[in-house]
Amino acid sequence: MLETLKAKITTLTRRDDPRSQAAIYNILMSLGVKGGGIVVNLLLVSSTISYINTIQYGIWLTISSIVGWMTFFDIGLGNGLRNKLAIAMAEENREDARILVSTTYASLAAIGLMLFLFFFTVNPLIDWEKFLNIPKNAVGDITYIMMIVSTSFCVQFIVQVLNTVLTAIHKPAIAALIAFIGQLGILVAISILKHFVEGDLQTLVWALTFIPILVLIISSIYLYSSSLRFLTPSIKKIRIKYVKSIMNTGGTFFIIQIGAMLLFQTNNIIITKILGPTSVTEFNVMFKLFSVITMVFTIVITPYWSAFTDAYVKNDFSWMKNTLRLIRTTWLGLSIGSIVLLMVSKTALHIWIGDKAPFSWPLACSMAIYTVVFMWQTMHVYILNGLNKVRLQLILVIVGALTNIPFGIYLGKIYGLPGIICSNTIVFLVIGLTCSFQVEKILNGTANGLWSK
Repeated sequence: MLETLKAKITTLTRRDDPRSQAAIYNILMSLGVKGGGIVVNLLLVSSTISYINTIQYGIWLTISSIVGWMTFFDIGLGNGLRNKLAIAMAEENREDARILVSTTYASLAAIGLMLFLFFFTVNPLIDWEKFLNIPKNAVGDITYIMMIVSTSFCVQFIVQVLNTVLTAIHKPAIAALIAFIGQLGILVAISILKHFVEGDLQTLVWALTFIPILVLIISSIYLYSSSLRFLTPSIKKIRIKYVKSIMNTGGTFFIIQIGAMLLFQTNNIIITKILGPTSVTEFNVMFKLFSVITMVFTIVITPYWSAFTDAYVKNDFSWMKNTLRLIRTTWLGLSIGSIVLLMVSKTALHIWIGDKAPFSWPLACSMAIYTVVFMWQTMHVYILNGLNKVRLQLILVIVGALTNIPFGIYLGKIYGLPGIICSNTIVFLVIGLTCSFQVEKILNGTANGLWSK
């Protein structure tokens, strides 16, 4: 298998294949950056849990999930920009590229402002302690904490467009570096707080939300005044009519994002409602352990979204078929890695978290299986996204999202955390198998009807 992988990489990185050269370069750079990011992320979890208690950490995870739902209110503009910008760059149309970037920033700024005003109005009216099942005296002023988180999100909602731009122009490694710097900044801040400030969720939230925003703002100013000068957003380049063009591509993505929200962001709510905030921590600790595998796979697959867009515009089906085989080989290797991690997971958790880490073999086994299935699904979904063939995916995600919540609640009440993970796994298995079949049909030129949309 290693020899096959080596041969594929040698073929794909030949001098006359700049698309693959860019993808492999970004993968290698991202592996270096995100390798450090994985270490920082693991240290961040253990450091955060030691700074506040497990109940408060579970509450924070639940809050971040709820506010994370607001990400999907970009109405598909982010992914729409990603595909449209990749096409503009493939056609070497820099004027359109700058208009797309400027218009997206303006649109998201308007949406972000409306979200802030809405949350500012309704936040005092919500009994968050009751809604989140928070024990008495577990945190301070939860309403104030929610205001901090939501406000910071509305700002990040706008400035994170930089990451979309970098990914669309085949520079995701730079986006990974920016994220790494933000994570490292949080880790340093928490390490300082542990020595000078008593453990407090409100203080932690300030560190977790403010630092990534600051890093993104500084990075935006630097990049748009240097290497990305040709894409610098400008009021003069805003074209309202381009919103429709972006939305034509991003509208379906928006609905898919809503479905994805229900698939990815509801677990913490289900868990805290059924099993309590402590179980949210147990679930997320195990999830973050296995996310080491999924993060590596995401590093590999991310450059290929826009690369497949470029190849499809240029009708380079040979490249797409060869690349798909390489990605699937990578999936197989990381799936084996997931099984290895399962076997050492108890020891790994003890080294990582210490005695505070609860361990359950059923939970670890279900998470390992989930990881393998999730990577298979992600691989083919990313390719279809790059090809802009998302109609079937839309149907699958909507059905899966509507099924996952009641199914997750049902299995969660019977089997606990493994049951909730099992529900996710089944949904992703169906989506992954169907999407892989669609990718094969498109690349072989046999896709008709819904398979071609």
